[in-house]
Amino acid sequence: MALKYLELAMTEAVRRAQSHYYGTAVNIAGAPECDPLTHDEAEFIAARDSFYLGSISETGWPYIQHRGGPKGFLRVVNETTLAFADYKGNRQLLTTGNVSMNDRVALFLMDYQNRARLKILGHARVEDARTHPELIAQLADPKMRASVERLVFIDVVSFDWNCPKYITPRYSIEEVEELTGSLRTRISQLEAELRAARRGSSTPSAQ
Repeated sequence: MALKYLELAMTEAVRRAQSHYYGTAVNIAGAPECDPLTHDEAEFIAARDSFYLGSISETGWPYIQHRGGPKGFLRVVNETTLAFADYKGNRQLLTTGNVSMNDRVALFLMDYQNRARLKILGHARVEDARTHPELIAQLADPKMRASVERLVFIDVVSFDWNCPKYITPRYSIEEVEELTGSLRTRISQLEAELRAARRGSSTPSAQ
C-alpha cells in the first residue's frame, strides 16, 4: 500500500477499531502529498476494459458506478492524471452531480484472469465535451465521438494493490477464445483426419 493511501485510509475511527480488535493501531508519518503512478500501474490501467467508480452524494451516501469500454479507454494522461470520455447514457448523471459537490472518488480496477486488483483515490472533475472538442479526439473511441457528452479527469492522490486472495479467476469471451484457440485448431485437424479415414475405409477395394 502506497504511503499516502495508507495515511488517508487509516482514520482515527479505523485506528480505534484496530486497537479494539488487535491491541495496536497503524501509525503513519511522512506521507507525501501524493503517490504518482508508476509504469506498473499505468500498464495495468491500460489493459483494463472496465472499472468501478465510487463517489459520494451531497447527502453523504456512497454511489458506485461500473464503467466499461475498449481496453485503454481509461487513459493515463500522466503519472498523476487519468481521464475518460463519458458518453450519452441513461441521463441520471449521478456521478457527475456527486463530484460537483464532493470531488473525492475511488476507483477499483480488476484483473480477474491474473487475480490482481488496483485501488485508486483521487479528485475528479467533469468537463462539458462541447467546450473541449480538441480533447474528444484524444480520449474518445473514434466510432463513438459523436456520442461524447462529458470528459472526466481524475487527479490521482494515491493507490493500493490488493493481494490475490479470494479473487476467483474469470475470463472474457475474448480471453477464452485466445486460450483455447490452439485446442480448437487441433480438434478441427483431428476431425478432418477422422473424416478422411472414414472415407478411405468405406471405399470399395479394387478386385
